[in-house]
Amino acid sequence: MVESRKRVVAIVVGIAGVGKSTVISRAAELLSQKNTKATIIVFGTLMFEESKKMGLKNRDEMRKLSIEDQHLLQDIAAKRIAQMNEEILIIDTHMFINTTEGYYPGIPSRLLEILKPSYLIMIAADPAEIVRRRTTDNTRDRDIVSLENIRNELEISKAMVATSSVLTGSPFILIANDNGMIDNAASTIVNVLAKGS
Repeated sequence: MVESRKRVVAIVVGIAGVGKSTVISRAAELLSQKNTKATIIVFGTLMFEESKKMGLKNRDEMRKLSIEDQHLLQDIAAKRIAQMNEEILIIDTHMFINTTEGYYPGIPSRLLEILKPSYLIMIAADPAEIVRRRTTDNTRDRDIVSLENIRNELEISKAMVATSSVLTGSPFILIANDNGMIDNAASTIVNVLAKGS
């Protein structure tokens, strides 16, 4: 009898500028080299697809939506992801969104119940490096914040990831994406996901 592989759902988070999406893409490439397919879902992209119906023109405008509208978009995206049957699913998202009304959880408990993550992974980097990356990123309309704010955002993310782990019973991992060390960060994700599948 052939044993079926377990479905793995990894929620990977990180504040803007840590290189999260780059690390995730590299992890998927490394998994592919091991003949293991991982599907990457960008949570914000699913939300943006729905937000276009509200007249939004780019993803960065979503932060300015009301909490109620963000709540609705999150629910729609989470339900779409929950219906997917991929063996390894990597959800690229943020632990929180900095809104005009305060920090809003990117993956509140109701979404954790829908998504049922196997692992929670946080990508981090040196705060000064994050500031540099944000100021040189011309592809997005990034908020430029102080070094102190970056440190606060990293601490808030860690607290939220730990809380999400308690709520779900899923292990969490913190991974540093230092300069020139993308392969190391990606390999750590690969090792975790390969064990879980």
